[in-house]
Formats: sequence, C-alpha cells, structure tokens
Amino acid sequence: MTTISVDEMKARIGTESVSDWVEVTQDMIDKFAEATGDHQFIHVDPIAAAATPFGGTIAHGFLTLSLMPLLSSKVPDMPRLEGARMGVNYGGNTVRFLTPVRSGSRVRGRFTLLSFDEKRPGQFQQTNAFTVEIEGSEKPALVAEWISQIFV
Repeated sequence: MTTISVDEMKARIGTESVSDWVEVTQDMIDKFAEATGDHQFIHVDPIAAAATPFGGTIAHGFLTLSLMPLLSSKVPDMPRLEGARMGVNYGGNTVRFLTPVRSGSRVRGRFTLLSFDEKRPGQFQQTNAFTVEIEGSEKPALVAEWISQIFV
C-alpha cells in the first residue's frame, strides 16, 4: 500500500477511487443477521423472500454500509496517510439506502475525498462521499457522506 504525506492527501481532495467487485453472499447475510439479531425473513428466508417484490433475499442496509472498510481495502490505488497509527469512524452526514442488494449480487465502492483537515496535532478528519454500486444496476445501493478520523 502506498503511503502519502498530509500535503499529498490534501491534494487528493476531489479525486475518486473505485474498488474491485465483491460478491454479497447469503452466508455473509446470514452471519450479519446472527451478529445483529436482525432475522427479518427478507434477509434470511429465501422461500418467503422469493414471494416479495425483491424476488429473493436481500442484504441488510446496515450490512451494505458496513462493507465500506472491505470495499476500501479493494481499491487498488487507495493510499494511506504516512505515519497513520489508526483510523476510526466518526460518523455520517448522510446515508441513504436506494436499491436493495440481492443475495449473490456483486457490489463495488466508489469513494471521493471531499475534505481532509487537521483537527489537532496528529489527528486528521477526512470526509468521503461513498457510493455502493450494484453490478448491472443503474441505481446505486447506497450513497453516504462518511467521516473518519486518522491518528498519526
């Protein structure tokens, strides 16, 4: 993974990065249901879900959102801030679930760096536009504006 300086990161504001495709499997959905206690039939019961307008099981919206770190790791050219010790989620300005992700679909992340600011010495805050695209769908699964903090 490439590391870049603070100035190089600031120069990336407005740039977009796209991840490789990742399949959202039923096993992934089932494990998310176990972890969160959300066993709604549209996620975990393929027979009952087939009778809905979705035509089969769909991923939880929060599962789709939680794919952000995985999809970020699948961006071939995603640089890391040099000296970074850790990064943490700070929150979201917006999150919208636009299209359900059917089990077996492939998704990818599109990230656009919107801002990168030093909050205090050694602590930086970055805001990214994050879109989850579904292969073969014109409408994305999710759009969000997400804030992270990076500590050096």
